[in-house]
Amino acid sequence: MESRKRAVQVFGRKKTATAVAHIKAGKGLLKINGRPLSVLKPEMLRVKIEEPIRLLGKARFAEVDIRVRVNGGGKTAQIYAIRQAISKGMVAYYQKYVDEASKREIKDILLSFDRLLLVADPRRCEPKKFGGPSARTRIAKSYR
Repeated sequence: MESRKRAVQVFGRKKTATAVAHIKAGKGLLKINGRPLSVLKPEMLRVKIEEPIRLLGKARFAEVDIRVRVNGGGKTAQIYAIRQAISKGMVAYYQKYVDEASKREIKDILLSFDRLLLVADPRRCEPKKFGGPSARTRIAKSYR
């Protein structure tokens, strides 16, 4: 048995949500905050997490165990952070432990589908300023 396990740890972010994926050699386990993917709520957004799995095929995910911890943000932001962490983790795992050609293939598949699977979205909520009710709106000036 190896003295060191084959594993990578990668993060994904969306707004204030952060997901950390720990990917190691295994038998196809996928857990999010200690729970299986099948019990994740909301069900409509579960498809978003399954996107990297469907794109790359179940065969690639059958040889790795993925455990994701996610906190911060809302439900949708967490889902996007999870899918980004899983995608980035698979690329990192294949780069480190398999070969560069398969890593390049995985990266091209993911980028051609959706760039946000590998690249973080830089948009953040703009802070409120004085002189109005929100970040950009100002109080209307009335002359009568």
